[in-house]
Amino acid sequence: MLKKCIVLAAILLPFALLSQTDHKSFTVKYVDDIVKVDGILDESVWEIAENADDFHQYFPSDTTLAFQQTQIKMVYNNTTLFIGIKLYTEGDNYVIPSLQRDYRAGGNDNISLMFDTFNDGTNAFLFGMNPYGVRREALISNGGSGPNGFTTSWDVKWQGEAKLYDGYYICELAIPLTSFKFKQGETKWRFNSYRFDMQTNETSTWMKIPQNQLVYSLAFMGDMVFEKPLGKSRTPMALIPYANGIIAKDYENNEDLSRMGFGGDAKISIGNGMNLDVTLNPDFSNVEVDNFVTNLTRFEVSLPERRQFFIDNSDLFGSFGNERDSNPFFSRRIGIAEDKDGETIENGIIGGVRLSGKLNNNWRLGLLNIQTEEDEINEIPSNNNTVLALQKKMFSRSNLSFLFVNRQTFGDYDFVDPMDRYNRVVGLDYNLASKNNIWTGKFFYHKAFAHDIGDRNDSGGMDLQYNSRYFNFGLRGNFVGNDFRSDLGFIRREDIVAARPFVEFNFWPSKGKVNTHGFRFSPNFIWRPTLDYQNTDYTIFTQWQAEFTSQEKLAFRLFNRYTYLTDTFDPTGTDGGVELLGDNGYHYTSFEVSFESDRRKVFSYNLEPGYGEFYNGTRYVFEGDMSLRLQPTVFLSLGVIYNSIKLPEPYESEDILLLSPRINITFNKSIFWSTLIQYGNQLDNLGFNSRLQWRFAPLSDLFLVYNDNYFVNSFMPRSRSINLKLTYWLNI
Repeated sequence: MLKKCIVLAAILLPFALLSQTDHKSFTVKYVDDIVKVDGILDESVWEIAENADDFHQYFPSDTTLAFQQTQIKMVYNNTTLFIGIKLYTEGDNYVIPSLQRDYRAGGNDNISLMFDTFNDGTNAFLFGMNPYGVRREALISNGGSGPNGFTTSWDVKWQGEAKLYDGYYICELAIPLTSFKFKQGETKWRFNSYRFDMQTNETSTWMKIPQNQLVYSLAFMGDMVFEKPLGKSRTPMALIPYANGIIAKDYENNEDLSRMGFGGDAKISIGNGMNLDVTLNPDFSNVEVDNFVTNLTRFEVSLPERRQFFIDNSDLFGSFGNERDSNPFFSRRIGIAEDKDGETIENGIIGGVRLSGKLNNNWRLGLLNIQTEEDEINEIPSNNNTVLALQKKMFSRSNLSFLFVNRQTFGDYDFVDPMDRYNRVVGLDYNLASKNNIWTGKFFYHKAFAHDIGDRNDSGGMDLQYNSRYFNFGLRGNFVGNDFRSDLGFIRREDIVAARPFVEFNFWPSKGKVNTHGFRFSPNFIWRPTLDYQNTDYTIFTQWQAEFTSQEKLAFRLFNRYTYLTDTFDPTGTDGGVELLGDNGYHYTSFEVSFESDRRKVFSYNLEPGYGEFYNGTRYVFEGDMSLRLQPTVFLSLGVIYNSIKLPEPYESEDILLLSPRINITFNKSIFWSTLIQYGNQLDNLGFNSRLQWRFAPLSDLFLVYNDNYFVNSFMPRSRSINLKLTYWLNI
């Protein structure tokens, strides 16, 4: 029945809605000159360039022009797009937390430029700069609909300098046209820009964007019109070799893990819209460690992808299905495997290729193939991993996407069960985004194949959301069959039918210190089909939240929960602890308060205490972080998560603590040192990660990384390593 409802809703849904108004455009003049990038704008070409100006205020109000205006000028020649930006300010008390590239934009002074080069309202390139000339770049996907579509791990070569003046600062950029993908002969790109000015506490945008929409939404963009059609995008082939020497020891198993590795990647342009990435003996040992997490649930937790090979056009492969319950392709599955004891260990990668990008204005293609090594000692076979994604643009900003995932073992291994020799998933996703972004949504259906797989081998769902200034709602639901399986995906749990609607009311006071406040009501119900559709879980979530004109945020949350445990479970994770009984239901209510201070301040913090019932006992939780900015060189932060769980005898009671202090020091724009300490008694681990990075050439780095891990209780060493890694980006 749910499947029929999903199909019917997709057919009957109105796709064309009101178009946006207040459209703006400017002309990008063609020049023969080469502009010197120095932050001065004294070349004659800037006198003939048109202005993109009249920025609108986005925060604290969206009904007026910005108080601190910005002027953007652009010219181009056959190879480069030159950009000159004049940003007016009321002083020189800038907020600059760090000199390191790819900074976080919120809470400090900077400007970002977004280029939708295929005019599809779905994907864009972003380039940004702050008053000290620190640069960042990002890829925006899924129409800029949320943080998951904002990828700062993407890197590309370009130039940028900034210079401070009395009452304003200048940013000057030179971006090679090879850094973009675009259609040959194109005469127009969609464009927008957003700016944070901390001295006047103002966020502004070139195209007017209502505050109920994200500031980087691709639904609200103007046009930059090229005076002369663009030629062929002649992206050079990039070779990125690496050498990595590791001195390491696993003290827990008394094993020497020292090794020397060589390999690299190649990036090859195919036409004006496609990228071919090739990797050989890749080094996927991250120089930046994953954050520890406290997990009080019965389910696995997903962590973000950091590996460069998987970043470009990652939305083509990884945005299928339901991120919470059934994502059929999760790239972090590649490169890890379970050994014969059921432990997750690293699985070496021999090599792989990845073809992705635009075939034309309406079609995108993604093809990934990676071969992993066999490890017969740990009973891990060699696997071929293939993903094919094909996406067709529909209407103004929507698309229909096809996915095929295949994990297959070709070798004849005695230790591989016939059921595990292959696993395939085929699926369709329809992603809805109206022209003005008031309606967004997703409808999907996937089916899995494997040897002797059961009949309930599919998953599907819908997520239809309406977003206006005062009233928002969502109709969301999905199912995951008991036999659905995706070896290369993230499947949090099977055998569920879930309904997760929500409704939200927002208010925008015209006076006072409150910028906006509102209420959200979101019930969440889960039924188990194999238990005669028994309602095994629900959470009724109620929240009031407020955002102040001073950028402080306050929220109160109430949770009414019910959990039916089909199996025994110890939420404290105590080794050998007494577990709560299965075939039992638990009702419990709790509340939380959160407060986030003004991030413009030298010292800022976020506090989130909570208390209430927890299964058959109680839980007090405190989450918080605090940071101290000694700009622009030193940034200190401390993260805390504390859970005090009290269950009646004979069940376990535990105080679970996770501490994460971090020190970031940026000596200049090329040399950075960061140290992260993570203490987690639930994981029985105290970890140290200290990394020195020297960016000796554009996108070319020398890393010296020290990792040390200890058992918490005995303070005996678990593992230790020193890693010296060299990468060099060479365009040929």
